[in-house]
Amino acid sequence: MPNTVSRLATWLIPFFLILVVHSVHGATEPAINILGEEPPEGFDPVTGERIISNERCLTCHGDEQMKTDVRDDGSEVKIFVHSKQIRESVHGELNCNSCHITIDRVPHRKAPAVIVGCLDCHRETWEEVKNDPDGKHERLKVVNESIDSYMLSVHAQPNSLDQSRTNATCYDCHEAHNVGELGSIQRAEKRLKNPEVCGKCHEQQLEDYRTSVHGVALLEQNDSESAVCSDCHTTHQIDSPDTDKAKLAITKNCGDCHEEAQRTYFDSYHGQVHRLGYTNTAKCHDCHGSHKIKGEDDPTSEIHANNRLENCRVCHEDANENFLTFWPHGDADDRENYPGLWFFKLFMQTLIFAVMAFFWVHVLLWLYREVMDRLQGKGFIEDLDKPDIVYFRRFPVVWRWIHGLFAISTMTLILTGTTLLFAHTGWAKAVVVFLGGTEMEGIIHRTAAVIWLGIFLVHLMIAVTNIIREGKDFKWFGSTSMLPNWKDWSDLKGMFRWFIGKGERPEFSHWTYWQKFDYWAPFWGAAVIGTSGIMLFAPEKTALILPGWMFNIATLIHAEEALLAAIFLNSVHFFNVHFRPERFPMSTTIFTGAIPFEEFRHDHREEYERLAATGEINNYLVRKPSRRADLTASFITTVLIMAGLALLTLVLIGLVTSPN
Repeated sequence: MPNTVSRLATWLIPFFLILVVHSVHGATEPAINILGEEPPEGFDPVTGERIISNERCLTCHGDEQMKTDVRDDGSEVKIFVHSKQIRESVHGELNCNSCHITIDRVPHRKAPAVIVGCLDCHRETWEEVKNDPDGKHERLKVVNESIDSYMLSVHAQPNSLDQSRTNATCYDCHEAHNVGELGSIQRAEKRLKNPEVCGKCHEQQLEDYRTSVHGVALLEQNDSESAVCSDCHTTHQIDSPDTDKAKLAITKNCGDCHEEAQRTYFDSYHGQVHRLGYTNTAKCHDCHGSHKIKGEDDPTSEIHANNRLENCRVCHEDANENFLTFWPHGDADDRENYPGLWFFKLFMQTLIFAVMAFFWVHVLLWLYREVMDRLQGKGFIEDLDKPDIVYFRRFPVVWRWIHGLFAISTMTLILTGTTLLFAHTGWAKAVVVFLGGTEMEGIIHRTAAVIWLGIFLVHLMIAVTNIIREGKDFKWFGSTSMLPNWKDWSDLKGMFRWFIGKGERPEFSHWTYWQKFDYWAPFWGAAVIGTSGIMLFAPEKTALILPGWMFNIATLIHAEEALLAAIFLNSVHFFNVHFRPERFPMSTTIFTGAIPFEEFRHDHREEYERLAATGEINNYLVRKPSRRADLTASFITTVLIMAGLALLTLVLIGLVTSPN
């Protein structure tokens, strides 16, 4: 009998204790049927791990009156879990200890360490279902992609103060027991909570965010469309904001909301450098701030009129008041707000279109006529079996050197300049990497510009010296003068009559009208490209005398004029000198300095007849260049032609492709 009573007490005492606990705490959702049997428990047949029913766990953790517990070390820990949230979450069918793998019994032997491994479970599950033909697990695929991104983030790295844990785990950001499908309502709710979630670790950033235009809209006005932390810093592949990768991502992400501002930013020098993948120029948050972003009318805003100058001086130490009139987002397509910029773009593009349209028509007609003449046995056809032994000296050594240096520096300028202009292309990024980055590219560009301007000035000094030396004998509009005259106009009209078969080919003097155009074009280029380039090279000095909006105009005309030069030189000029049938595949005269006599007589008959009549012709006759000189000239010419055609191809690719 005593044994029977003892056994009965053993069963009844826990029963009454459970009743007392539930009556005292008022459990609203008892997770166990105390009048019946517990749900069956056992061991996972695959993993061999013990299965503990969720109802057993929720007996304590589902009690709203017992939300915290005290660990052995005296620290308080939250233990309450809302059972309804678990049931409705994507993990509702899992057992608690499927995630809490350190729990093997209830009640616990001691306060367990919270060890939850989200990664392996999701990866293993995906491996099992990824070949499912029904495609029902796309969300799991996205989760695994997010895991891969997370593993590359700063959150997945060991904490510097505690190497035993990472900076942030999945459940630090995600609600561990309330993970659901991202419907529109739930997405809005999660966005509203996003700053608070991040603010658990980034407290100062959260306080700054609360005062920003984004924070006020989200936290005070419940505008879920306002920017939250994950919009700027991304969701999973988060890097330290000090890294270039993070700076590039943040600036790119600003454009998800501010598309027009991003477009105009990428059109600027600052944005072009950024688009190439470098962060050494101003980015969105450098000017607008990061977590304290406010409108320009707010006196505490970094872009407020009273604060902008100091903002500029972060990079431009000597910036003055004129910097404030610079248009950071100046739009040359916006006639209403930027009429000056719009006009200069219209002017430059009209100029480019007019020049290129005229000369490309000129090229096509010329090509047609020479092909027709050659088919009929007309024109100059070099006799390769009996090459000329006597040559005509066309260019002295100094002009050959000047042309060579001009060509190299011009191509260098085109290459280093168009990488910025077409920063959206893959080739531009590859070129910048090859050159050693945007800063090195800038050094190369400015060095080439100094060489180009230096050569131009030397050439000008030589030309002026020659004029002074000849004194009264110099004929300003004579046959050897580069100044345009009425004969050039007559020759131009005569060429078009010849193109269409209505007349004979004109007879030219020492210089043709297209050669004069090629000569005078650099004067325009030196004035436009050179002046605007100097302005952009020394902005602080420029701002001492010019308003800031002049930088916008200088940037525009510098790029447009350079574009005109790049296309004209590598297409029209190349055809006139090298590619027309009478010269194909190239002319090396500019590097040998001499032209076959018969070719000279054909191309410049009027000059030939004048020299022959005066007896001066013998002063210009020279021997055929040596084989070594001819091979050297051919090699240099070939390299320059190939480089020019490559540059033309890259420029055309940049023009026909649209920025992303």
